[in-house]
Amino acid sequence: MLSLTDLNTYYGEAHILRGASLELPAGTALGLLGRNGMGKTTLIRTLMGYVRPASGRIVWEGADVTGSPPERMARRGIGYVPEGRGIFPNLSVRENLLMSARAGVDGRKEWTEERVLATFPRPAERLGHGGGQLSGGEQQMLSIGRALMTNPKLMILDEATEGLAPLIVAEIWRVIGQIRATGISTLIVDRDYRKVLAHTDRAAVMEKGRIVIAGASDTLAADTSALAQYLGV
Repeated sequence: MLSLTDLNTYYGEAHILRGASLELPAGTALGLLGRNGMGKTTLIRTLMGYVRPASGRIVWEGADVTGSPPERMARRGIGYVPEGRGIFPNLSVRENLLMSARAGVDGRKEWTEERVLATFPRPAERLGHGGGQLSGGEQQMLSIGRALMTNPKLMILDEATEGLAPLIVAEIWRVIGQIRATGISTLIVDRDYRKVLAHTDRAAVMEKGRIVIAGASDTLAADTSALAQYLGV
């Protein structure tokens, strides 16, 4: 479904991605791990078109999409839940959901407003509230629900549980498992490597802008020496 080959990305003079390569087969869940500052979010932002790579290639379902802007990546079927949530604070909960509602690229309309609200009871109780009036956990649920309203083929979740209370974190992981069960491919970045490995089929570890390990999640979970070396656990 998705192939990133030898990506090099800069922020000004800073060389962030250094030949990063990654593959995500259709229907799978992929975890992206690494210490802070290793390039995980930059890889996602490069994939989504917020940052243009200096070199390398991004292929989505057989088409070269290198350098495509974010709105085109979204129209191709990629739902993005960014770090920081990206909720529109002056729009109501319902407006945040409806502004992104559309059929998937293959015409699917499985994720409707009703289904999203049934999945996320907390935002459902606050439909008329502004996005900025919600708690951090409620905003995160709304951000995931908004991405699901696009009926994506791939969901990207960047630090979806960061800074949230334990009960909310458990709820987010429950929903991630539910999304995975529907057959939507997922790319998950999160600091809790144990949860990531438990909720994915495959995982990759980043170190200084490169993918240094990639393989089955259960195999990586058993490789304690690699986890200690690259994640400091």
